[in-house]
Amino acid sequence: MTARKGGEGDVFARIGAFLSEQGLSPEPSHYSFAYSIVTEPDGVIAQAVRRLTDGGFRLQRGDIESLGGKVSLGASAAAEAGQPRQPDISHADALEENAARLVAETQAQVADFTTMMQAMQNETRGFGRDLAESAAAITAPQVGHAVGLEAIARITGTMLARVRDAEARLASATREAEALRAKLDEANDTARRDALTGLPNRRAFEESFVTRPEHDGPYCLAVADIDRFKRINDIHGHPVGDRVLCAVGRLLVEECAGQLVVRHGGEEFAILLRGMTLAQAADHLDSVRAMMAAKRFRIRESDQPLGSVTMSIGVTAVQFGEDSAAAFDRADRLLYTAKAEGRDRVCAA
Repeated sequence: MTARKGGEGDVFARIGAFLSEQGLSPEPSHYSFAYSIVTEPDGVIAQAVRRLTDGGFRLQRGDIESLGGKVSLGASAAAEAGQPRQPDISHADALEENAARLVAETQAQVADFTTMMQAMQNETRGFGRDLAESAAAITAPQVGHAVGLEAIARITGTMLARVRDAEARLASATREAEALRAKLDEANDTARRDALTGLPNRRAFEESFVTRPEHDGPYCLAVADIDRFKRINDIHGHPVGDRVLCAVGRLLVEECAGQLVVRHGGEEFAILLRGMTLAQAADHLDSVRAMMAAKRFRIRESDQPLGSVTMSIGVTAVQFGEDSAAAFDRADRLLYTAKAEGRDRVCAA
């Protein structure tokens, strides 16, 4: 039987299309998440999904979980079809695997230190026992002076050998610990950095927001989004889109020097501005927006003009004691106001 538009068949088809587009397998948890989006297209979750996927990006695991969904550990539809997984998802999985490996290495290192320290404690007890026995033997009336010196030399030689062995093991363990610390620092930085642009990522933003010294304020939070980015990807391809993302990221970093600029997801950037009032932040960001709009991009391979690339920006003052979710939501709504009013503008409140 042919399904009516808007009927159950249409819902099933749209759910299937959503799962396929996002590279999700038809697990019950994935189906439930897709159902809530398809059946409530104007709902909060559906609107958030449209924003996160605008520009041809797939949802990341963290995106789905932050919206109340659950990601199955099974293979995705894309993986089952023999297609490469989306870079963001595979990068996240790689970070998790790297973190798990480093945890295992750390646990092994701790175990080695524990074993070494126990051995040194046992050896120390052995030193004391040998010294006590030798002292008793040396002071005994029947033991001659030569015998006493021989015992002292034997005990001293044994102790020196054990100390040298312990020093060598400590030096080796210290080198291993330093190498492990360097790996942990590298992994820690990688987990907080966007693989494409090299900018800090959403995780770094959340941590920086929580740990910001409030007395260094005032603070303002801006959310910037590249206008019509999906069109760039559709017409010129994702490699060109990636270069545009990197160029926008560089401009924001250069023109917002000393402030935290992160790639928050897709074509969206977040900027935490310190030491500016809302009016100052809005003026500054408007000058950055105008600078971006004045640039004329060209396709590297063909020298074909790409035209102007514009940004819409929402900026708000961070209230004392406010959490990142509340401030970001307010800035995000201002961003949508800027989009609705014609794009290529800054909205502040």
